[in-house]
Amino acid sequence: MTERLQPDVVLLADGPTGFAALRSLAAQCRVVQIFRKPDQPEASELRAFAKARDIPVAQLQELNQLQKVIAERRPAAVVISSFDRIIPPQILALCRFINVHYSLLPHYRGRANVNWAIINGEPTAGISIHLVIPDLDGGNLLFQQAISIGANDTVTSLYDRLNAIQEHELGGVVVRAISGYQGTSQDTDHASYGCGRVPDDGEIDWGQPTDTIDRLIRSLTPPFPGAFTHLDGQRLIVASASPRLDAPRYVGRVPGRIVGRSPSEGWVDVLTGDGVLRMFSVLPANSARPCAAASVIGSTRATLGLSRLDLLRRIVALEDRLASLEQLKCAQE
Repeated sequence: MTERLQPDVVLLADGPTGFAALRSLAAQCRVVQIFRKPDQPEASELRAFAKARDIPVAQLQELNQLQKVIAERRPAAVVISSFDRIIPPQILALCRFINVHYSLLPHYRGRANVNWAIINGEPTAGISIHLVIPDLDGGNLLFQQAISIGANDTVTSLYDRLNAIQEHELGGVVVRAISGYQGTSQDTDHASYGCGRVPDDGEIDWGQPTDTIDRLIRSLTPPFPGAFTHLDGQRLIVASASPRLDAPRYVGRVPGRIVGRSPSEGWVDVLTGDGVLRMFSVLPANSARPCAAASVIGSTRATLGLSRLDLLRRIVALEDRLASLEQLKCAQE
């Protein structure tokens, strides 16, 4: 019996999905090159896996590096997983390109879709594997699967579940596409686009509703930068929290005020625009690991949310306002 030859593929892989993509491809294909962006953190597991299988890993400084590898190795496909550079049409024309996209295309084309699905209160997230064409996240769908977003899901837990699906399915999908499967066309009349990036200003506005704040926190858990607030002028990342559904009503207190804490259990309760959020763990400035919120926030007299810069701006604005009133008073006299 003749052993089936494994097709040669090139992998463009960055971020939290690349290692799962590599494992899946290596099971059914011969990965001849991995490219990563030069500004990405060291992916020790991916590099160790690749080294054990003699798969070269290189930083992609210029797209002509990819063009050269395609010309020299003539892969059956280039597979993209968590890679945010636009591949120009002249390079797409050289080879079959297949992309892994973490949304239910044609909805949420663009980047950071799992983050925004949580922020926007979507009931589902998903994975789509599709052929690449010059249109952003266009091309026929080769595979698609939805997952539900639960009340306690974070971007990290959703990535874990989506990575598991990718690892189980990607290699087989790529082999079928190389063998001639063309997939199904997307419903472009109902396409939608995400913001295109992870929220770069994840500062918590405590005047927002509790659910809104909770979704922001869950959408930015590691490896993403984290939703943050300020305590005594220092940035404080909220690592884990949840709405307190049985909280009493507080009247006349400023959102961001600590209204309860438990040193023994580690949590603190923070007033929001319409309720209370219970914070379980936080990441103070210059700390590597989260710790109990009550170990950092030592008093119910504390109020979260104002940085020193915010306070200075408010003082300056108040001084300007007072000066204007003094001028008005002098003019009337």
